[in-house]
Amino acid sequence: MRRFLQLGLIGLMIVPPMHAAEMANLRNGFSLRHQHHETVGNTTRLYMSNAPDSGYIDVPTADIESFEPAPPDPQEMAQAQRGQDLKSIVNGASTRNQVDADFIASVIRAESANNPQAVSPKGAQGLMQLMPQTANMLGVKNSFDAADNVEGGVRYLRDLLLLYNNDMIKALAAYNAGPERVQQYKGLPPYRETHAYVARVIKDYNRAKLAKRKTAAHDASNKKTVIARGASGAASNNE
Repeated sequence: MRRFLQLGLIGLMIVPPMHAAEMANLRNGFSLRHQHHETVGNTTRLYMSNAPDSGYIDVPTADIESFEPAPPDPQEMAQAQRGQDLKSIVNGASTRNQVDADFIASVIRAESANNPQAVSPKGAQGLMQLMPQTANMLGVKNSFDAADNVEGGVRYLRDLLLLYNNDMIKALAAYNAGPERVQQYKGLPPYRETHAYVARVIKDYNRAKLAKRKTAAHDASNKKTVIARGASGAASNNE
């Protein structure tokens, strides 16, 4: 654990500083969106992203009338909205099917990287990568509809968890390789792809749970501190 934390700190040290996006308003009436800028003499360099090796544009400083914060990027806003919508979809499917929401989210990330339009070389479709015949069996009318796909995929996950008495490894193996393969090998099939898939989902799921525990512990610690300060203040007032 100590070694892991040291590596993490090293990684944090080399992360470049983040800058809020800006707009450079030019005297000719045009504006240039960029991440940050630096002025050297008569030239101002506009960096297009926060990456150290990002592209940039050099503009004569005299041609720039002013800088101002950039409005939200429409693409970033759309991505954030999709992420929020997906979270709501996952939470709803979790409640209806009694399957852990973090587990569902980890499966979706492993299957499609949260892309509702994903199609695998084998023909699996949507967020939870349902094969057409499986989707039809589950009553999914449109595998590219996020809510429809997730609802069907979570029902399938629930059935697999029930089949294997909540054995997450067997359920994931069956989701990836098929229940018949799990039955054939009496457990995790000896397929490299399936082993990697199961490990990826479980690692992501454990990471999500650990993050929540840390947040809960931090919130509890802050709450105790507030209560202690309040009690201390009340005692001082009573003296």
